Amino acid sequence: VQLVESGGGSVQAGGSLRLSCLVSGYTGSLLMGWFRQAPGKEREGVANISVSGTGYADSVKGRFTISKDNAKNTLYLQMNSLKPEDTAMYSCAARRSYTACDGAFAPFCYWGQGTQVTVSS
Repeated sequence: VQLVESGGGSVQAGGSLRLSCLVSGYTGSLLMGWFRQAPGKEREGVANISVSGTGYADSVKGRFTISKDNAKNTLYLQMNSLKPEDTAMYSCAARRSYTACDGAFAPFCYWGQGTQVTVSS
């Protein structure tokens, strides 16, 4: 499974960005999510999506929306009302159904290189 993120950039507070994560190398069902890591801070899970639904960190609820276009093999993260504290490297991650992994993006097993989001005040 290969994951490639895009869509990051610099915006002012209150602005919006849409991140994309193109998935290749696997055509089965995947559970997917978005993580972020700011300098000097621990990596945190932002949002996740599965056949059961979606989940969000409290810090982004009501502002971020995760979605998936299976026809395009692409995961999205729509980010609205961005705040300076949203500044971070954003990475998408995936795991196959009924599997889980230890490691930096646990329980996800695969992740991309990340895309930088910078929000200025």
